[in-house]
Amino acid sequence: MDETKNIENRLEELNKEYAKTKYNKATDKALGELLSKIAKTKKEIIESRKKKKGSGFFVKKIGDATVSLVGFPSAGKSSLLNRIANAKSKVAAYSFTTTTLIPGMLIYNDAHIQVFDLPGIIENAHAGAGGGRTVIAAAKDSDLILTIIDATAPNQIDQIMNEFKNLSIFVNKRMPDVRILDAESGLKIEVNKSRLNNKSVTEIFHSFGVYNSTVMINEDISEDELIAIVAGKARYKKVVGVLNKVDLVKNYQDIVEGISKKYNMEVIPVSVLTDFNINKLIEEIYRNLDIITVYLKPRMDAKNITPLVIKKDATVGDAARKLHTEIVDELKCAYVEGPSAKFKNQKMGANHVLKNGDIITFIKSR
Repeated sequence: MDETKNIENRLEELNKEYAKTKYNKATDKALGELLSKIAKTKKEIIESRKKKKGSGFFVKKIGDATVSLVGFPSAGKSSLLNRIANAKSKVAAYSFTTTTLIPGMLIYNDAHIQVFDLPGIIENAHAGAGGGRTVIAAAKDSDLILTIIDATAPNQIDQIMNEFKNLSIFVNKRMPDVRILDAESGLKIEVNKSRLNNKSVTEIFHSFGVYNSTVMINEDISEDELIAIVAGKARYKKVVGVLNKVDLVKNYQDIVEGISKKYNMEVIPVSVLTDFNINKLIEEIYRNLDIITVYLKPRMDAKNITPLVIKKDATVGDAARKLHTEIVDELKCAYVEGPSAKFKNQKMGANHVLKNGDIITFIKSR
């Protein structure tokens, strides 16, 4: 048994002891000590994983956004990539066909979306099994994760979510308002709206060698989340479930609803074999990336328009800034036509919020 597995077993025993110990004044000190041991053990796990870090994948990111396909072997990731993107990922009816990261390019609404087919993960990927940490590390860097689930084995999602949890990936949650500021002397907890008392918070910070900081926890978070934040390992990712091979099961809607309710996750049923719902999936990938496509029209050349992909709720000023900072500095206004304008060529300022499909003409100050 390797070092990481030994530490994880120790952590499991500590968590069990903590869970069965009821809180009262007599057990307050013991619970604090247990929490400190749990935090220190989690720190050991993080450090042991660093020692075993592999070479990882390298791929040059291009385009407007990135999407990673994560799933167990033979869930249909390669077939899906080949269907939605211009890629040549090997497909076969046996496990572990894909052994390296394979990129493809999905073009939708003039947005260039790079899609990565990652090698299939297996149980205990977080502990390094099957190169799992390398796979999930690559997924953590993408803008959106698609979990590909075989409809004939829907419990795969439970294992995938467990791997995410063990690697401090918080699914479909926004980053909480936790502020840790340097201080000259001592640990001062100015605000604590978490479910943990100040003593427990202090124990977590001290276990990671943080002794001089001002801490503001402005909302309720769990012990696991605070430990991940203090360790600098917390990642907040948007994840969409893709239930593949629904042509092989009769009750796929029940499976979709079950997964969606359990994990607060959008789940899209598809069949790559029959092409069922593939276009809907492409639409949902674009929507969940929170991007829009607007079009630039030079004032002197009405026939020539250029697509520009920007973040949802971006302004005229944001669009100008993405092109060049000089345009922002010299921007007087913009003429906008499309969904965000009331009429054609409406004059807008830099703070006007754009919508998907808008056409913009920038006007410089004279």
